[in-house]
Amino acid sequence: MAELNQITSEVLAQIDPAGFEQKGAFNLRENGYSVCQGDSEHIKIKKKTDREGIDIFISKDAQNEFVHIPVVVSQSGITDVVYNDFYVEDGANVTIIAGCGIHNSGCNDTRHDGIHAFHIGSNCNVTYEEKHYGEGSGTGGRILNPVTKIYMKENSVFNLDTVQIKGVDSTVRETEVEVGANSRIYVTEKLMTHDEQSAESNMAIVLNGEGSSAQVISRSVAKGSSRQIFHPKAIGNTSCHAHIQCDSIIMEQANVCSIPEIDAHHVDAQIVHEAAIGRINNEQLIKLRTFGLNEEEAEAVIIDNFLN
Repeated sequence: MAELNQITSEVLAQIDPAGFEQKGAFNLRENGYSVCQGDSEHIKIKKKTDREGIDIFISKDAQNEFVHIPVVVSQSGITDVVYNDFYVEDGANVTIIAGCGIHNSGCNDTRHDGIHAFHIGSNCNVTYEEKHYGEGSGTGGRILNPVTKIYMKENSVFNLDTVQIKGVDSTVRETEVEVGANSRIYVTEKLMTHDEQSAESNMAIVLNGEGSSAQVISRSVAKGSSRQIFHPKAIGNTSCHAHIQCDSIIMEQANVCSIPEIDAHHVDAQIVHEAAIGRINNEQLIKLRTFGLNEEEAEAVIIDNFLN
């Protein structure tokens, strides 16, 4: 069992709320290297031989099982690029806990790019949870640029849950999904930026299979002088359903740009998008202040309820 230092343990507590343990199926990557790894009976993890990263093989016999693959970067000035591929057999039911935390106490930028590809068989149920977090007293940037590619066969369900609410100076997220017949993709995105931070999320969901569906819910809060750009796109190539909803709270001198896009190539493609950007409701603030909260405390309650 690998011995983890205090910084790594504290960052893991932020990005793996289920609790990281060195048992079952797991892989912990720290400062560009895999420091500990384990398999379960139905989930096997193998190191790639052609580039940095791992291949995760999930058997059809995996039912309600978990795999943890967190990343911690605590060395200032490094750029860590990793390629992880997930192969999920027909009928598997699995939850994947990922995420990356950067602790940067130096003056150089620290960056992690996680490129993940999911190859989902038929009749699967997969949940992927990814939380990004940054901390440290240094002036160097904390940069995260994730790429997520999901390829779904028929009759499967994929839940993609991403959270980034603290400490990340710059992020560009790219998400690509191809959905097979009668499969469903649910995307929940939660984001908060502050100070001079910037965040961009580009998403393309292609509904290729008859009866496929997609739901995208994005919620964000922009504070300070931070900048956010959202560009979710749903493409319907057959009889399908899709709904995109983007809601943002804007505060102080922040900038939010929301560009939902829908693209139908079939007469029975039903695709809807909604987008809203606005300030915190004054009536809510006043009501909370009658309970003895000051303005800052009241704003925190509203933001927490909005994001959760």
